[in-house]
Amino acid sequence: MTETWNATDSGVLRLPSGRLVRGRGLRRPLPAGPPPTYAVHLLGKRPPEVPWEAEWIRWPDFRLPADRAHALTVLREAWERAAGERVEIACGGGRGRTGTALACLAVLDGVPADRAVEFVRREYDRHAVETPWQKRYVRRFTG
Repeated sequence: MTETWNATDSGVLRLPSGRLVRGRGLRRPLPAGPPPTYAVHLLGKRPPEVPWEAEWIRWPDFRLPADRAHALTVLREAWERAAGERVEIACGGGRGRTGTALACLAVLDGVPADRAVEFVRREYDRHAVETPWQKRYVRRFTG
């Protein structure tokens, strides 16, 4: 077990259980401070290697995961690991796919699916979850 994020760090979302998860745009520089211990990259193409453990969900920009069963497995793992590790969820810009995945983590954490997008927009980024189909994906997410 390692330390988790600092709740005041940029991009860090506190879930209702107290778990901390950092959302990030991969096109931006890595924030100062400790690196993640586990990252989930949400990209249409395989991401470059990173010096920490990372999982890739093939998820094209403005769309949904190509393999929803794989996405569910990886997001569950991220939620579980966030209890004691520095977990990062990241896509290109850090809003649409990242916000959608963070909203799914919120559902896993007990936020009702029909309120998870609102929760992430309030607590992480007001522009999170960019498309109607991403919103629908979260509303139907059962974890």
